[in-house]
Amino acid sequence: MKKVYIESGCIGCGSCEAICPEVFEVDGISTIKKDCDIEKNASCIKEAAKICPVEVIKYQE
Repeated sequence: MKKVYIESGCIGCGSCEAICPEVFEVDGISTIKKDCDIEKNASCIKEAAKICPVEVIKYQE
C-alpha cells in the first residue's frame, strides 16, 4: 500500500479508529496518525475503508 487518505465528508463516527487505531484517530473528524506504518496495517486500513458509512477512506496500492 502506497498511500491512505480521507476525503472531505467525514462524519467522525469513529468506526475507522475502532478497527484500526494504529492508523486512524478521531477528534471530531478522522485523521491519519503521523508516522503510522501503512504497509504493516494495510489489512485493517482496507477493512476501515469498507465499513466507513460515508465512504471517504481511500487508499492506493
